[in-house]
Amino acid sequence: MDWNDFRLILAISRTGSLKGAAKELGNDHSTIFRWLNALEAKFEVQLFERNGGAYVPTDAGDRMLLAAERMEAEALALDRDITGRDSRLSGNLRITCSESLAYRILNDLLAEFRARHQGITVELLVDNRQLDLLRREADIAIRATRPAEGDLFGRQIAETAWALYASPRYLAGHGGLSAAPFAGHRFVGWDSSAVAAAASWLTETVPNDQIVYRSSSLINQMMAVKAGIGMALLPCYLGDPETDIESVSMPEAALTRELWLITHRDLRNTARVRAFFDVVGQGLTARRHLLEGRSRYRPAL
Repeated sequence: MDWNDFRLILAISRTGSLKGAAKELGNDHSTIFRWLNALEAKFEVQLFERNGGAYVPTDAGDRMLLAAERMEAEALALDRDITGRDSRLSGNLRITCSESLAYRILNDLLAEFRARHQGITVELLVDNRQLDLLRREADIAIRATRPAEGDLFGRQIAETAWALYASPRYLAGHGGLSAAPFAGHRFVGWDSSAVAAAASWLTETVPNDQIVYRSSSLINQMMAVKAGIGMALLPCYLGDPETDIESVSMPEAALTRELWLITHRDLRNTARVRAFFDVVGQGLTARRHLLEGRSRYRPAL
């Protein structure tokens, strides 16, 4: 059998559709459809049940999926082992972090990193999802969460604080927070599918009819605050440097998160990974006052 056959089974199983598999494998829908039909014809067995638009593995599909996962795990382990022995300060380095951290802080640090290590090409994956470091979707992640998987290695950099922000124009018309802090105020929030802790806090704390604008982007939420649409809960490192919005609350303690630099244990001794941890780790540490919400005076509640 061809390894590509196993890749097809993995992609369909993980995405649940031919469209998703086509996107993951870089093919079009019709090619994936023909590929699957040819594979099933070859073995004279059905590998997936078609239930509406969803593809669910049959018993035969599950058997092939288990084999594919073992093969992938071995290939990834070999790749990490070889990469982990690389002592060159050159090659490609894939970094993932959130949109807001990339916007506010990371580009300056990447410029410094590139100036010191011009042989290393940086690929930045801006994604609020947690990409899988075990599957090498990225080499290094900057996350506001402690690594839980045993195969990951991390270094805590700082804590990140969140507070409420509003524009002077909005406050002129609505006033600040009072004894009944949220009465009479409008808020900018997340889209309904968001699962972030800050999104949950806002949903639990603010009546739904007071959330008048929603966005999946924190940068867009900040711009909505600038436009005077309402107040928004933002990371202090994002809101504090802005001169045309101001914090209207102290940082919310329940939303404080640890900020970590994370990689796979097999990659931690790779020269370019160590160099990134040194340069960017030091740069983030030097900005702890901004990350932890200590860079601006805040009103007492």
